[in-house]
Amino acid sequence: MKGSGLPLCLFSAVFSLFWTPSAGLKTLPLGSCVITINLQEMQNGFSEIQDSVQAKDEITDLRILRKTESLQDTKPGDQCCLLHHILRLYLDRVFRNYQTSDHHIRRKISSLANSFLTIKKDLQLCDTNTTCPCGEEAKKKYRQILSHFEELKPLEAAVKAVGELDILLQWMEEMS
Repeated sequence: MKGSGLPLCLFSAVFSLFWTPSAGLKTLPLGSCVITINLQEMQNGFSEIQDSVQAKDEITDLRILRKTESLQDTKPGDQCCLLHHILRLYLDRVFRNYQTSDHHIRRKISSLANSFLTIKKDLQLCDTNTTCPCGEEAKKKYRQILSHFEELKPLEAAVKAVGELDILLQWMEEMS
């Protein structure tokens, strides 16, 4: 009778090791490139700051990320390249230019930036292995996004782009 609790204990330990970390993991099939991301963690982090961030966006007549024009209609073969370019834009220009005195928002944005950096590194591996080609459609869509971004001053563009993270995260969710 003493040994009967051991299998249950072992099962519980193994279950918690394999279940907990992967609870929010999603697989993104991006053409020939397949990556795994913790999308739930990113969505939860952004949802905590979404109202505050979007309230700072005073430009309501312009969108940088347009669902139908630039994201949802992207062919699977071009999604890898487009996502790679968008992540680079966020890492190089959006997160660096976003300014706030709110420590909570800064921590959440830093966490999102770290997640984007991890995804970008995974995509670079696909790019190195030539499984993340950039077709003409992906290049055109990225130029459209960049054009919308550059219509604004750097700080305004950063505020708008951070406020539109819900659109980007939703697109990534739909790819999984």
